[in-house]
Amino acid sequence: MEKHNAPKILVLGVGNILLKDEGVGVKVVEKLRAEYAFSPNVVLMDGGTLGMALMDPIMEFDRLIVVDAVVNDGEPGTLYRLAGVEMGKSVAFKNSMHQTDLLETLATCKVLGNCPETVVLGMEPKEFDPWGTELTPPCQARLDELCRFVLQEVSEHGGEYHPVSEKTDRASNTEESC
Repeated sequence: MEKHNAPKILVLGVGNILLKDEGVGVKVVEKLRAEYAFSPNVVLMDGGTLGMALMDPIMEFDRLIVVDAVVNDGEPGTLYRLAGVEMGKSVAFKNSMHQTDLLETLATCKVLGNCPETVVLGMEPKEFDPWGTELTPPCQARLDELCRFVLQEVSEHGGEYHPVSEKTDRASNTEESC
């Protein structure tokens, strides 16, 4: 399953899992880890709400796929693919518990000389207040589709994956967490 010279891809799930739909990015990474094994050039990471602490790991990759809640005034559960200037619409709940906005982290990576090509794959949240660890029904209903969206992006950029079964050794699944 290994490709020579394949770009290094980081799938980074971000958000606060204690604020309902804001945790959708982390939930996607958890689901992908449980259900798929990836080629060695693909790393899954639970970035939580670490902000600038994610800078070092981000700078090690050629391609960054951020999975997060995206507030874009759509219907809850709407899926988005944001790149370039569109990323300004991403996550950044101004009243969230994030240390720093993801865009600021990426800008700092760029200034330091290594900002990977980045895309945000996200879902419109329904609720992120009050506290709760479960996704709302419209977001839970589209979780599998968001996972497929991430898998498609991984595949299009040189990553490979295959479903794991109970008999498959899950130790081959590449994962990191901060």
